[in-house]
Formats: sequence, C-alpha cells, structure tokens
Amino acid sequence: MNKQLIECVPNISEGRDIVKINLIAREVETVEGIKLLDVDSGKATNRTVITFVGEPEQVVEAAFRLIKKAAELIDMSKHSGEHPRFGATDVCPLVPISGITMEETAVYARQLGERVGKELGIPGYFYENAATSAKRRNLANCRAGEYEGLKEKLSNPEWKPDFGPAEFNTSVEKTGALAISARDFLVAYNVNLNSTSTRRANSVAFDIREAGRIQMENGKKVLDAQNEPIRIPGKLKAVKGIGWYIEEYDIAQISYNLTNISITSMHVAFDETVKAAQERGLRVTGSELIGLIPLQAMLDAGDYFLQKQERSLGIDDAEKIKIAIKSLGLDELKPFNPQERIIEYVMDKDAPKKLVDLSITDFANETASESMAPGGGSIAATVGALGVSLGTMVANLSAHKAGWDSRWEEFSQWAVKGQAYKKKLLFLVDEDTKAFNKIIEAFRLSKSSPEEKVIRAEAVEKATQYATEIPFQIMETAYESMEVMKAMMETGLQSSLSDAGVGALCARTAVLGAYFNVRINSKDLKNKAFTEDILKKSEVIYHNTLELEKELIALIDKKI
Repeated sequence: MNKQLIECVPNISEGRDIVKINLIAREVETVEGIKLLDVDSGKATNRTVITFVGEPEQVVEAAFRLIKKAAELIDMSKHSGEHPRFGATDVCPLVPISGITMEETAVYARQLGERVGKELGIPGYFYENAATSAKRRNLANCRAGEYEGLKEKLSNPEWKPDFGPAEFNTSVEKTGALAISARDFLVAYNVNLNSTSTRRANSVAFDIREAGRIQMENGKKVLDAQNEPIRIPGKLKAVKGIGWYIEEYDIAQISYNLTNISITSMHVAFDETVKAAQERGLRVTGSELIGLIPLQAMLDAGDYFLQKQERSLGIDDAEKIKIAIKSLGLDELKPFNPQERIIEYVMDKDAPKKLVDLSITDFANETASESMAPGGGSIAATVGALGVSLGTMVANLSAHKAGWDSRWEEFSQWAVKGQAYKKKLLFLVDEDTKAFNKIIEAFRLSKSSPEEKVIRAEAVEKATQYATEIPFQIMETAYESMEVMKAMMETGLQSSLSDAGVGALCARTAVLGAYFNVRINSKDLKNKAFTEDILKKSEVIYHNTLELEKELIALIDKKI
C-alpha cells in the first residue's frame, strides 16, 4: 500500500515581519516526518503562504502547532493588507496527494478544526469538501465580512461556527477566525497589468472568473424572482478572481485562485486574461505564482506555447519549463527557480543521488569500481536511453527544418514518443541496481530458525524475480524504441541518417545486454512457470531485434 500523503497550505496574516514568519513556519518542522516545502510572503497582501507535506496524523499535528504559534504572534486587531482575511491563520486547507481519498482527508480536516476550537478557543468554519452545509462550501461565503465583520457574523445563528466559540471575546479579537478545508490542489496565480488601477483590474477579473459579475441596469442590480442579484458568468470554470493594486511592485494585478487546474489550467487563465485585458486597452506584462505547482502543470504550459509556435513537443522537461516561465512571464517580478517552485523537485531535493544524476565520468568510475552494481542491466538501459535520444534528436531537427513547416506535428509526435522511451529507460538504469540490491538484502536476512529460513527463501525468490523483470522491461522498451529510429531513417532529415543508425545500434545493444541479464537472473528461480514465460517472451524480442537490425542496416546502406 502507498504511503498516505497530505499537503497542507496554511495562509497566515503576516507577510512583513520575517522573524514572526520564520518562527511560525518552522513550527511545522518540530513534527517528525514533516517536510516544509515553501514559504511565500507578500508585503502588500501582508500574508504568507506556507506549504508542507507529510502523513495525515503528522500533518494534523503540524498544522495545529502552526495555528497555535500564529495565534500567539499575530494580533488581528492591528492587521491590514490587500488580501481578504479574517484570522491570524486565515485558511488551512488539506490536500490529498497520494494514497488517500478526498473523503478521508475531510475527516482529518474536521479533526483539526475540532481540536483548534477546543484547545485554542479559535472559532472557524469548514469549507470545500469538509463543509457542513452547501452554503459553507465556498470560502468567500465563510470569510464574508472579513475580520472587521467577524463580531456581527459570530452572533448570527445562521453563521454559528463549526468549531470554537460563537462569541467575539478578547481572545478571538486577537486571533480572529479560521477556515479549514479538504480540497483539490489549488494554484494561487496573479497576472500583472501595465496599470495601477484596481477598478480596471477588477473589470478583467470579472470577465474571467466563473462567478462573473452582477448584472446592472441604470446603476442598479438586476434581481431575479427570488430577489437575488442576476449574475453574468465569466469565461472560465473553476476560477476565482479579484483585482488589486500591489504597492510593492507599483502595479495592478488580477489575483486568481485556480481551484481545479484540470478544468482551467494556468496557461489558459493567462491567455484568456491577455485577451480580456487587450479588449479593455490594458496589456498583460507577466504573472506571478504563489506557492508551489505540480510539475505536470508547468509541462502542460510549455506544450501549450510550443504548439502555438508550431514547434516540436518532444523536448526535455527543463526546456519546456523554460518556455513556460518565459511565455507566462513568471520571472517578471522576481526570479523563478523551478527547483524551489515545482513540488516534485522540492520533494526530491534531499533524496539520495541517482546514477542518472552522475556525470558520465563519475558513472563510468562507479561502474568500474569493485562494487557489483551498477552492472550489465543498468549499462544496457543507459545505452538504450542514449540510442533513443539520438532518434529523438533527429525527429526534433526534422520538425525544425526549413521548408518542412507543414510536417512539424508528424515529427513532434515521434519526438514525444522518443522522450517517453528515454524517460522509462533512464528510470530503469537505477531500478536495475535497486533490484540487485534487493537480492543482497534478502540474502542477509537471518536463517537461524526454520521460520526465518522460510521467510529468507521467499524474500530471495521475490527479489530475484523482480531482478529478472527489470532487464526484461529494458529489453522490451529498447526494442520498441527502435520504431523512432526506423521512422527517422525512412522519413526524417537524411543528413542525420547516421545519427538514427547509431541510435538503432545502441538500442540493439541494450536489448541483447538485457537479454543476458534475464537469462542469468532467472536460472535460480523456483517458480518455473514464471521463468518459462519470461524466457519465451525474451527470446521473441531478442530474435525480432536481430531481424530489425539487419533491416535497418540494409536501409542505411541503400541510402548512403
């Protein structure tokens, strides 16, 4: 079973006092197993977004400690800022990341709220997927009136808090209230304008956000049969937005919450804002990401702008991210470092170094050392990755060739395939060494008692089976990758024919090398049915590879 992971993104009402911000943020690291991912402060908003991740019980404890520390250090009676707020810790959403459902996450959100209400005496509301009623699902409803309207709100039976006291006592006067949720991943995203007008920024926000604007006639709201204001919907779903002026940068921004980036992505929100701004005589100059973002969102943005330029999508992730940063203007206000802003990169920052992260020299030295790993399987995967990289290069060069503009999509598709094969083979470089190490670990298990002998034997069998499956995957992937090189030999840039040929020979080497590993690793397996099946499949790939090699060499000989 996968480890359950929850991300927590509390927003505190302090963005100027770095000492207070650090004391509050570091409180989460007092809980073992919690990883603090990001601390993003804004002076004009006087607000800081803190992001951390961990297992559910750890996250609840860390969030509680953060809320407690914020209540001690922040006095809401003295707070001012551009962003809507009503508490020292204003919002505290829990976001399911892996191994846990939204429903399970909502249970933890309610546990946190109940503890905050009982132990800290802070009132609050559950919103989004933790909400206790439909009206409270929307954060804007829960926070309506902000801190200044909190006294009246708490006394209104309709807005009795879900947790904590229903009175504006001395303690609450200092701490304010708190909204806790279980929600989908939210992207806080601001778009910059060449204006200082909040009113004009709001007009663009109303064009875009899902809630749109209230319909007006002769300066009055148009009401429906239930005496409720009629709204003109905005262009995009799952988008909330307002306009504001940021003194720190002397510009107006449209501040968006993208509540479901699978419905409305960052790049779509940006482009639609560009269109709406132009219609109102404004120009978008860049944008600003608050907190962290998933890697896929940045890659999707890169793909979006590459497609608009009719360029190949089969380029490296790092290049796609550069395209996204420049196209969205994410570095206009301050530097944008992908290693600090993309969730997966931040999570991997302290992970042990992989073989594929080593320089070629260090990798060669590590292989040539007295250690038994990395061995033939890892080297086969490496050679295969290099081979399909050559094929992908030819596809990208072909997509970029002058006079072949109408064929860019054809070659882009081949380059995307090549990148997928490359990524899998690079993964298998390290996975083959991990599989070997699992065998060593299994052999080191104690065999003092009959029970321990059985456990050890089962562990050895399981590890050896996995160490056979991995080189088989290398064989399979390297063989399939040869389709890229073949296509490029037949239809790609003919001046790069030799590059595609070298790529095919590398793939052939990867297949044969991995085949040797499948055979030697499977010979000691007790599961004969598994052994016979994987050897049979491996032999088919082996012979097909040799036949394809002959075909491709003949093709090169004919064309050269």
